[in-house]
Amino acid sequence: MKYIFSTIVIWCSVLFVYGQDSNTYWQQDVDYTINVTLDDKANALKGNISIQYKNNSPETLNYIWFHIWPNAYKHDSTALFQQIKTDPTSQEDLSSITYGYIDGLNFKLNGKAAKTEPHSNPQYIDIIKVVLPKGLKPGESTNIQTDFYVKLPSYFSRSGYADGQFMATQWYPKPAVFDKKGWHEFPYLSMGEYYSEYGNFKVNITLPGEYVVGATGVLQNEDEREQYKKIGTFNATYRDTVPQLYQGKPGNKTLTYIAKNVPDFAWFAEKNVVIQYDTLVLPSGKTVDVFTYYKNKPETIWKNSVDYAKDATRFYSMAIGEYEYPTVQVFEGPKNNSSGGMEYPMITLITVPGASKEYLDGVIAHEIGHNWFMSMLGSNEREHTWQDEGLNTYYQFRYEAEKHRYNSIFGDQIPPELKKLPLNQFQSLLYNAMKQIPMTQVIDQPAANFKSSEEYGIISYIKTAVWVYEMEKRFGKDQLDAAFQQYFKEWRHKHPQPEDLKASFEKSLGTNLDEFFDKLKTEGNL
Repeated sequence: MKYIFSTIVIWCSVLFVYGQDSNTYWQQDVDYTINVTLDDKANALKGNISIQYKNNSPETLNYIWFHIWPNAYKHDSTALFQQIKTDPTSQEDLSSITYGYIDGLNFKLNGKAAKTEPHSNPQYIDIIKVVLPKGLKPGESTNIQTDFYVKLPSYFSRSGYADGQFMATQWYPKPAVFDKKGWHEFPYLSMGEYYSEYGNFKVNITLPGEYVVGATGVLQNEDEREQYKKIGTFNATYRDTVPQLYQGKPGNKTLTYIAKNVPDFAWFAEKNVVIQYDTLVLPSGKTVDVFTYYKNKPETIWKNSVDYAKDATRFYSMAIGEYEYPTVQVFEGPKNNSSGGMEYPMITLITVPGASKEYLDGVIAHEIGHNWFMSMLGSNEREHTWQDEGLNTYYQFRYEAEKHRYNSIFGDQIPPELKKLPLNQFQSLLYNAMKQIPMTQVIDQPAANFKSSEEYGIISYIKTAVWVYEMEKRFGKDQLDAAFQQYFKEWRHKHPQPEDLKASFEKSLGTNLDEFFDKLKTEGNL
């Protein structure tokens, strides 16, 4: 009996220690150095990437899954195309697109050639397994290098080229997230976005000298950066005059960008765009550089865009937590029927050329808001879209209501007399109207499980915003903001799960929130 009891005690101790270790938060470190050249005649990118990958997990890794997402555009049998074609409410026009792909990969680990294996699902040609020559133990690092060649598609689903403009998004080989739930090696899809490891980026972009570039991070070329600021300051100051345009030199130039502690890197390039520039001083005294880039068209509604970007950054900083990056940028893109914009760290692409001023302001606010709910709070958007889009939409609706007595869901349908109401009454009436929209599906489900992009949008964005508003009614706006601030403080630059959000809110609000969080898994309108 003594021996058996001792054995039980030993095993309980082992399990207890293992349980502690497995519940201790960790995340991988992934730092990038990328050199890329744009061939604007071939609509292609050619480059190489070096990744310093540190294994902070408690497990030894024998392989690393990589997203090679340009292959999602390779043919009409990929998971991306299958999702779009089977979506009854999709606005994507696939009738005359040009395909894209990634090629020229030759993975090496610490200088030695590495084996690769395709995914077992034939639709997932945009995922590849890089086999490690020896196991990467906890705490160890390895350097991964490869060349790559990307043929950009004609612009759709966030990436590609259109009318002389280049949208380099999901463009480089990227390690999938490995967390306590395992690998997240999902394919690129149009409905449902990202989940990415945090890291530091140094990206050298070579392209013809006439292009203006907006990118994640801070431009390191002082002459180029100061020229953007000088031209942008003039255009922001004298908005009703003929704008000054960037004059690049003949030949190629290489621009270097540095971004720290971000989950992704995107860049956009176009000639003859208007730059606006200003600075935003936050309450702490921190100064943020604010740039907008837009098409040089008469009667453009973008003349006040730098103000919209400043107002949004200030609003989210006050409500949730201070903007932690050194710059915020907004780039006007081509029209996208299925999206008003798309966010990336420190920069967003806005794709609504026919918008009203209020709608444009709201879209810019929403996409800038993703610097909180995507970039600084890196939740899993594919598994829990609401934790990103829905929380952000709640704050977008508040921004629109406070600034314009407007809501982008209803647009010009809001009666003038409604706009004269006090803010709380205005919001209450709008949310009551939203509750009349059929929203039967559960909020917390993987993005790929929604039957259509319309259902995905209504549930992940609107129904979640209603859910947050119900908490606002129960606890008050100030208390709810304090809960979000606590959540931001605890989980910025990490990967919070829904249970982490719940625990943080319960701690801040001082009450059990089962009633509210159970609704995330409940069918029917709230």
